[in-house]
Amino acid sequence: MNGTPDAVVVGAGPNGLAAALRLAAAGLRVRVVERGEQAGGGLRTEEVTLPGYRHDICSTVHPMAATAPFFREFDLPSRGVRLLQPEINFAHPLDGDRAALSFHDLDRTADGLGRDADSYRRLFGPLLRHADEIVDFFLTSAFRRVPLRGAPAITRFGLQGLPNIRFLAERYFTDDAAKALVTGAAAHGMLDLTRPLTAALGIFLGMLSHHQGWPLVESGSQAVADAMVTALEQQGGELVTGHEVTDLREFDGVPAVLLNTSPGAFVAMAGNRLPDGYRRWVRRYKHGPGVFKVDWALSEPVPWTNPDVRRAGTVHLAGTMEETIAGESAPAHGRISEAPYVLAVQPTVVDPSRAPAGGHVFWAYVHVPHGSTVDMTEAIEDQVERFAPGFRDTVLARYTMHAGEMEHWNPNDVGGDISNGEASLRQMLARPVPRWNTYSTPIRGTYLAGAATPPGPAVHGACGDNAAQVALREVFGIRRAPRLAPAP
Repeated sequence: MNGTPDAVVVGAGPNGLAAALRLAAAGLRVRVVERGEQAGGGLRTEEVTLPGYRHDICSTVHPMAATAPFFREFDLPSRGVRLLQPEINFAHPLDGDRAALSFHDLDRTADGLGRDADSYRRLFGPLLRHADEIVDFFLTSAFRRVPLRGAPAITRFGLQGLPNIRFLAERYFTDDAAKALVTGAAAHGMLDLTRPLTAALGIFLGMLSHHQGWPLVESGSQAVADAMVTALEQQGGELVTGHEVTDLREFDGVPAVLLNTSPGAFVAMAGNRLPDGYRRWVRRYKHGPGVFKVDWALSEPVPWTNPDVRRAGTVHLAGTMEETIAGESAPAHGRISEAPYVLAVQPTVVDPSRAPAGGHVFWAYVHVPHGSTVDMTEAIEDQVERFAPGFRDTVLARYTMHAGEMEHWNPNDVGGDISNGEASLRQMLARPVPRWNTYSTPIRGTYLAGAATPPGPAVHGACGDNAAQVALREVFGIRRAPRLAPAP
């Protein structure tokens, strides 16, 4: 691309690429600038253990990519990206060789929960019938307005999601299996599970399991980023890698600049161009716990005691609801848990292309205090061994990253916080600062487009897409968002 572009996007993660694609669909000349040597951010896939073993550095399981408005419009299958659905979306092993299982089919899941079956159907059935309306409302800028479609279901979801997950689980369920199943899903939010709003994530992710599933991407999550870059270049857009932006004055003369960065990085790049009040609000923005992650190359599948767990894409390792809550309380209060909640994924259950013939990849992480450098490998493997005795005997190689190293891979993961900011009730409503339009900034033509803006973390593209639509209205006078260009 020669000359000055119409818009620059800083950061080539999923939100930055979504913003670039929406801007390019309007016929604008778009340049994406990325600090790393390749696009992807949280979608990167690397051989970090042994040659031929492909590991996702961060995001692996993609319920949002299967159902979010942006990706429904982008149409990944038409661009050669295959979403692979495991037979069991997620499993939650319990002592005594038991496990709670979440299948795509609601009734099949409920039937496995014994006397809680009817209660499970009563919780998820009404939400599932209006899943698209609920997803669309909370993943677009419409969440600040009265919903035009599915208002009763959206209201029901909102009221059920406001309390903490223990309140919801004990209200609906009697046995430990169903309680553990929804609590394990809620723990994805990296919050103290006794806090309000944790019920919302538990039922939202549970609903998605029965809606579009929890798929993995064939050959690795990098394929999503690569498809987005290809689509951008087909429309005349440009990706520049290996360039770190330190000063926004670099883009003087560019009408629109969108930042898929952390709020702190924006303040640093803006220098003295921001008012003191905005700077103070950004300093108050709270980052949550970090993660410690292990990737393994295995000689055989994980030897779970319960054979059903061997068919699950995602596995939550913590035991009962109470153990899960206790495991998540420690990092939220700056402590290391001796019995942590472990979030694990076994991609080769559905995607043998991730490893050489006969081999397998497996990864897990635990939540740790923000910025922690403590090695949690032993604690993680102890939890795996609890439900899969002999697991360590299958390990060919392992690769670990503490919270600070996670930030090295992706600067948006400040202190290892892969959510780019705590997903508390206050910070989800006013993210990252209390402004009606949180995408706009005090610098004319400059917008925040990362996961520090609504609707927050996950691979849905919504933060970047929403920011791009604001920029199109405010800078270019385009009131109606253009449709994304279809695959050629």
